[in-house]
Amino acid sequence: MIRAENIVLVRQSVTNGEASILSGISFTARPGQVTAIVGPSGSGKSSLIRLVNRMDDPTSGSIFLHDTPISAIDPLELRRRVAMVLQKTFMFEGSVLANLQRPFVYRQTPPPAADDDHLLTLLDLVHLPGGLLPRDARSLSIGEQQRVNLARALITVPEALLLDEPTSALDRPTADRLGTMLREICQSQQLTVIMVTHDLRLAERSADYLLYLERGRILEEGPVEKLLNNPQTEALQRFLTPDEEASS
Repeated sequence: MIRAENIVLVRQSVTNGEASILSGISFTARPGQVTAIVGPSGSGKSSLIRLVNRMDDPTSGSIFLHDTPISAIDPLELRRRVAMVLQKTFMFEGSVLANLQRPFVYRQTPPPAADDDHLLTLLDLVHLPGGLLPRDARSLSIGEQQRVNLARALITVPEALLLDEPTSALDRPTADRLGTMLREICQSQQLTVIMVTHDLRLAERSADYLLYLERGRILEEGPVEKLLNNPQTEALQRFLTPDEEASS
């Protein structure tokens, strides 16, 4: 479980002084559930998710992994326990297998072989055929690379998974398949998943709980179906119907 309590993030600007990025953010993300964070550009979504594995630290407030403040956890240990898949796919030079072995190289522990049971189970989970293992990872399609990224994040069995715009470079059918797969992985592994996305269809297909951010504040939160079908704030209503707003 990941819990944020009254998170504030302020950044210094050379030209404009202090800029408030996040204000009073509190939420709980639970195991076996996908928590999606949506909102307009510049609302603080990516800034918030970066705080969860200490790519940045809040100005004030606390984030907890279970009941332990993440500020008390060594950042390297935290990133082993809270994996993150960034928006842009990145493949190391070499084969798919070499990419999946890379986290073990960093930890100086024996990497899994191509016939390792856990590795093969993971490939099945992310819908990658074992025949891709010897392939040059950089020759794969963007959708396949995204699944390798996901498998690489999961191979060391983290407790939580953070996803920053996981479908931004994918076509609609591939994005839909990824959304279904994320839900399956979350439930089967009892992962705590927090996902930043601009893709409302992805949120609807894969998420259980939704946070709507605007100008660094949570304006609405709750079960996905409830928020998407019955928004309580004018801000979320506008966000869900941008075309209608523009034409009025």
